Parts: sequence; C-alpha cells; structure tokens
Amino acid sequence: MSDLPQLPFPRRHQLDVPPAYRELRSQAPITRVRTQAGDEAWLVAGYEEVRRVLADDRLGRSHPDPDNAPRISSSVILGGPRGDHATEKAEHERMRRLLAPAFSARRMKALTDHVQDLVDDLLDRMAVKTPPVDLHEHFSFPLPVLVICELLGVPYEDRDRFRALADGMTSMTDPAAATAAMEDLSAYIHALVVEKRRNPAEDVLSDMANMDADDKEIADLGAGLLFAGHETTVNRIDYGTVFLLSDLAQRDALVRDPSLAPTVVEEILRMAAPSDHGLVRYAREDIEFEGVTIRAGDAVLIQTSAANRDETVFTEPDVFDARRAAGEPHVAFGYAQHYCIGANLARVELRTVFGSLFRRFPTMELAVPPDRLPTRAGRLTGGFVELPVTW
Repeated sequence: MSDLPQLPFPRRHQLDVPPAYRELRSQAPITRVRTQAGDEAWLVAGYEEVRRVLADDRLGRSHPDPDNAPRISSSVILGGPRGDHATEKAEHERMRRLLAPAFSARRMKALTDHVQDLVDDLLDRMAVKTPPVDLHEHFSFPLPVLVICELLGVPYEDRDRFRALADGMTSMTDPAAATAAMEDLSAYIHALVVEKRRNPAEDVLSDMANMDADDKEIADLGAGLLFAGHETTVNRIDYGTVFLLSDLAQRDALVRDPSLAPTVVEEILRMAAPSDHGLVRYAREDIEFEGVTIRAGDAVLIQTSAANRDETVFTEPDVFDARRAAGEPHVAFGYAQHYCIGANLARVELRTVFGSLFRRFPTMELAVPPDRLPTRAGRLTGGFVELPVTW
C-alpha cells in the first residue's frame, strides 16, 4: 500500500504537534501508517484509545521474530522491539518491584529540599552573568543531571562523558554509532556498579548492585535510568520556559502566584512535545480494536503527545493555560502498568524549577522569537540546542 500516511508528519511550529494527528483521529480511532523506517504500523493518537492500548497486556515491547519485526525508525532505543518475548511481562513486573523503593513518593519528598538548594545555586550562578544567557546550558541541563547523579550515585564530574554518550544514543541517522554509545554507557555504569559492591553508599546504584539480576541486566537498567532521568526533564524545563515566555501574561500569573507551579507543571507536561517519535508496541496475539484486527506481530505506534491535545478531552487543547482547571490527567508519563516510574522525581524537579525561576527573574524574556530557537535535528528526543534569555 503506497498511499498510507507517511511519518514523520510536518509541524506548523515547534511548540505544536503535527495537525495530521488530529485529522487522522477525526477519521478513525486507529489508522494504518507508513513509518519512518518504511514499514507499516497502526497509529493510535486519541486520548481514550492511547490509554486502552497502554493498559492492554496483549501489547508489548518485544517481538517473537525481532530481526524481521516492523520498525518505527532507525532509533536503537525506541525504533523497534526490545526484550525477550517469552519473559517480557514477568521481567517488566520484576524490575518495577525492584526499582519502586528508589523512586517512591516518600523518597522523592525527602529529596525536595535538596532539589531546591540545587535550583537556588544554579540561579545564583546565572544571576551574576550578563544576559543574554543560555538557560539550556546553565540551568535546564545541569539541574536534572545533578539530581539524577546524586540519586543514582554517578560522579557529577563525569557529566561531559555521559552527556556525549546520551546524545549519541539518540541519533536517528547513525544506528551503528548510537549502538556503540549505548554499549559504552552500559559499560560505564557496570564499572560503577562493581565499585559500589566494594564501597556501597546511599544511592540507587548501590541498591541495584545487590539486585537478583546479572551484571549486564543491571548495567543496562542503570544506563537507561541515567539517560531517561535527565534527558526528558531537560526538555520539559526548556519547553515550559518557552511556553511561559511566549505569552508574558502566563509568566506574570506565575510571578504573582507561585502556588500555581504544580498546575503549570501539569500543563507543561501535557503540552511539551519535543519529539514526534511515539511509543512502539507489538501485538502478542490478534486483537480486535475499534473495528479493525491488529494481527499478532503488528507494530502499534502510540502517540501520547497527540493524545494530550485531543479536543474531545481538553478544551482548547493547543492553548497553553497556566490556570487550566484540573480535568482528565495527561498521558505524558504513560498509563496503567506502563506509567513512568520516574514521574515523582520529574514532578519534584519541575515544581521546584517553576516555583523558583520567575520568582528570581520576574522580568525574564526570550532573547529570540520562539520560531528562531534552534532544535536538535536527527535526535530521538528532539529539544532545543540553546535557549537564550534576558532579564
């Protein structure tokens, strides 16, 4: 079928999601599309439908024939199947049980005061610089890295090393280099885990060093936590700042009432869509879904960013509203058994950031128009290269 809609869809503006998702959603709840890799997949972009597929145990990340599975892209992280098809569900549940204490609400609450100290210190350092200042380089990036390094027990002085590896892993144009970067990051984490066994500390890698798992599994899991624990939060700080500074009335509302920060954070999580990639799942058996049959082995592409702009759920879904009334929760962190285990950590960081940034810099503005901010092309996670601001 050569007439299938071809991914990736174009955007009108980098703060928006491609309008093609809404157009396809209005025609059918699930649509056959051609992926960036040239294969066929089912696209799910509606809010209720996304929640249903995320909660469906008949869909997973693995495939019985991974070498011949349909691919979404050349990404080594999210482009195709991952994991062992026979043991995926049991392994997923086991890993969540093992990691749950490290990311519990109690542990995150205990971390809050320290995150505030880190935020204040970074803002102090920014305040003595002459604007314009690159917020991405001096605040959005270092804060999540500091937090995840301390939580995991990774030396902060190694940040340039794993920043380069994390960036390499996200390449959508050089799979070989991305694979090598992923392997190097796992090897780096493995060396840290071996050291933690000799000299344990109060951190997650020390806990993981004694897990009932082999070293490769622990290293891969630790590398995944280090990557995911900073990459997405960096983007959300950047995008949240741009949303708030694209309409200064939104910034001013937060300046007048810092208690809006939790509401603002949920709106940022709903609206921020730096990547168009989506989540890939594979049918473990034939599934009847909204009038179509998803065959065993078919790829299903789940577009949470499009679901978060579903006009049947959210009023004026493309409008950033710092005072948006609580309604249906967004699916930025997934749903059901696939709800992100790091959601509590991300909320602690983002609420501290947006409760502090404009209190410290109430006149902050973008130094360039939003449509002139350079983006990270050819990278899985997207995002901005830099974010110059003035005050």
